[in-house]
Amino acid sequence: MTTEWQPTASIETLRERARLLARVRAFFAERDVLEVETPVLGHGGSTDAHLDSLALTATTPQGRERLWLQTSPEFHMKRLLAAGSGPVFQLARSFRDGEVGRRHNLEFTMLEWYRPGVTLDELIAEGDALIRHVLPGDPGPLRRRRYRELFREALDLDPFTAPLEALRARAETIGGLSMRDADRDGCLDLLMSLAIEPQLGQGGIDVVVDYPASQAALARKHRDPEDGVEVAARFEIYLGGLELANGYDELTDAAEQAARFETDNRQRQALGKPHVDIDRHLLAALTAGMPSGSGVALGMDRLIQLALGKESVAEVMAFATPRC
Repeated sequence: MTTEWQPTASIETLRERARLLARVRAFFAERDVLEVETPVLGHGGSTDAHLDSLALTATTPQGRERLWLQTSPEFHMKRLLAAGSGPVFQLARSFRDGEVGRRHNLEFTMLEWYRPGVTLDELIAEGDALIRHVLPGDPGPLRRRRYRELFREALDLDPFTAPLEALRARAETIGGLSMRDADRDGCLDLLMSLAIEPQLGQGGIDVVVDYPASQAALARKHRDPEDGVEVAARFEIYLGGLELANGYDELTDAAEQAARFETDNRQRQALGKPHVDIDRHLLAALTAGMPSGSGVALGMDRLIQLALGKESVAEVMAFATPRC
């Protein structure tokens, strides 16, 4: 008799998951952050060349339209910020095509929160506090690491100044794949994931800052004090070799955001990936005026996996792919 109908997580694990989600809600309730719910469908998708959105065709008052399953609730939540919501958080269902594995699932839970008027450093401190609030024990000290220094220490390469051919050669050696046509970010991502990430968050919580400007996505940019090179005003939080969270000093310039969306789609075309509809509602919200501040997205399933000592996110989900 087939067992494929059964959940991928035990019922006891699902009870523990519910308990941890309640702790998250209590954390934000104590800080007077409003819980919101936004659509999983939108008229725009993620243009990020390294993400693949899922789309469907639906009948709406406008007729048959293409709608996008959201890779995160970011766009809708920023529209709420522009409408005057104040600080908000959400435990959102999110979708990313092709992402299935020990750390990934096509459908997953994203914890995302935004705080107008809060600096990136303040949000890092709050993210650290949230993780400690959920985990059962002390994960160790919080350590701030610069992206550039991590590459220098682990690979003896400066990711901002090393020639592309040098990055391709090192990526081929470490990854065992041909990187002949890889762009700079493709090489850096492979080197980061294989040579650096496994060492992060061991014996403490590591926060990586000052990513390449080309990886700013929806974040502002600033200058590296070392030599003035432009870097992204964003961070990522790591624990136990897992990337848990990704935070931005949020971009509020509508024209700059529109230009980045167009650049993303050109990059997607160069990579042979389909065009993704730009979220015009987000651009309109930025034009109307979104307050300055910071936001962060945290992979809730990964955090629960760590909290419960499980080997994969499937073990903390009721029905992970392909049992969905």
